Amino acid sequence: MTSFQWATDANPLSLTPKFIVPDENKPIFTINPHSNSIPIIDMNEDNEALVQRIAKACEEFGFFQVINHGISMELCNDVLDVITNFFQLPYEEKAHLVSPNHMEDGKIFKYFIKDQETQEKISMWGEAFFHTWHPVHTSFTLSLPQNPPRYREIVGTYAKQIGTLNTQILSLISQGLGLHKDFLHQSLNPTYTAQANYYPPCPRPELTLGLRDHTDFNILTLLLQEEGVTGLQVLKDGKWINVNPSPNSLVINVGDQLQVLSNDRYKSVRHRAVTNVAKKRVSFAMFVGPNEHDCVSPISELVDENHPPLYRSYTFGEFIQEFRKQEGKTRLVKEVFKMCD
Repeated sequence: MTSFQWATDANPLSLTPKFIVPDENKPIFTINPHSNSIPIIDMNEDNEALVQRIAKACEEFGFFQVINHGISMELCNDVLDVITNFFQLPYEEKAHLVSPNHMEDGKIFKYFIKDQETQEKISMWGEAFFHTWHPVHTSFTLSLPQNPPRYREIVGTYAKQIGTLNTQILSLISQGLGLHKDFLHQSLNPTYTAQANYYPPCPRPELTLGLRDHTDFNILTLLLQEEGVTGLQVLKDGKWINVNPSPNSLVINVGDQLQVLSNDRYKSVRHRAVTNVAKKRVSFAMFVGPNEHDCVSPISELVDENHPPLYRSYTFGEFIQEFRKQEGKTRLVKEVFKMCD
């Protein structure tokens, strides 16, 4: 695996065959840029309104944006800046971090898909940096890059604030399911992981993808994306819709484990990243998931004669094993744990 040799105005990146995805995976850029996107929710609304709006978004879209979320625009911009600076370091300074394992702490990797006919690996037009985080303890920053110099400080500060927002969102989601406000927060033994994403400008965006369509396998994702560059798309009713970044907003989406816990009331939906000719795109995803030893199954309070459990109980470790088995394919992991009719 090799890293991008970053483009300059005089030496743009070229799209070699190793980046050209099969026809069935190629993006179609016919989306109306003015079409409805995912719901935008103002966190300054009263609690009852927030519960109702977030519940509806989780049921109908699996995605929503939040504004007035309590994290300053300055800090969000600092996060995106240090991520950009990190990815634009000379390759020689990052080579020791490159890994084929996309869940290895503190490593850079590329996603890929397999051509189902040739079984060749086709690289996505982007890179990602994976690491752990924690909302309280800052010791995780010691494993983060020392260059750029402020990476550790900025990400550590951001983690504390995103942790506060995560607790608030989990509370609102719990209430939307008719549960005690602290139900999800208190019943989890959470793990926290993060992924910084960098998608350089692409000369032929119609031939490749920044990230193939997928669902997130954790409970919840909190995504920061830079303004002025649309790349995230969500599948809604069989059609792709753009998630146009609102000023100083964060994107929240339901993960596979929350769909299982809610017994399919809340939806973990497919999404992808596309590229563009003119601009690079940076995003930062913070994931909250179960511990590998935690058992996951539909919450008992949500199950009755009219709503039988749709999934069998499994450990999150089992889920991750199945996830890895399906690498390179269109993953259908939670479906493996569906109860038979």
